[in-house]
Amino acid sequence: MLFFETIKVLEGRLWHKEWHEKRARRTQRAHFTNFEPLNLTLLPPPPPKGLWRCKIIYGQKIHGVEYHPYYPRTIRSLRLTQSSIRYPYKALDRKELNYLFGQREGCDDILIHEDGLLKDTSIANIALLYKGEWLTPKEPLLLGTTRERLLDQGRLQADYLEIKDLARCEKIALLNAMIGFFELDKCIILKRSNNVVRYFTR
Repeated sequence: MLFFETIKVLEGRLWHKEWHEKRARRTQRAHFTNFEPLNLTLLPPPPPKGLWRCKIIYGQKIHGVEYHPYYPRTIRSLRLTQSSIRYPYKALDRKELNYLFGQREGCDDILIHEDGLLKDTSIANIALLYKGEWLTPKEPLLLGTTRERLLDQGRLQADYLEIKDLARCEKIALLNAMIGFFELDKCIILKRSNNVVRYFTR
């Protein structure tokens, strides 16, 4: 079984390396008896200029390292999508997530929920601003490195968030290693049949 880490590279620097190593080692301990702990100091040097996405494929050891130019995806619409999918580790096999993404019906991405309990989008954790406090789902699909870092810093609080909370919050943000903490501008969230749940603007 193979997994991967996605790390932001800006002007030749890998960002938040310790958080990626921490997650990778947690993943390795859960799946392998013997393994070579992921050590990011041993990677091939990244491109010295520009914004890049470093993709590390690993299992018991590193199987490959790729550097790709990064172009942020514009997110202006999310489709609420019901699923009981489990994705606790950043597995290279994303067939189930890709299938759900294919159900976005013209939206830019999906917002997965399980029986009304909010989870993640296909590529990011989420956070909602409520009464001046940023909240993130207590049980996301994946323990993202940006989410974990901001929780440890006290900038986020974990709570059980439901679809109905979308109508009560002030803002929504996406979180992952490449975009950091990114507040969505003019984002519409839709249920099936294009019923509007919430329209965010700033």
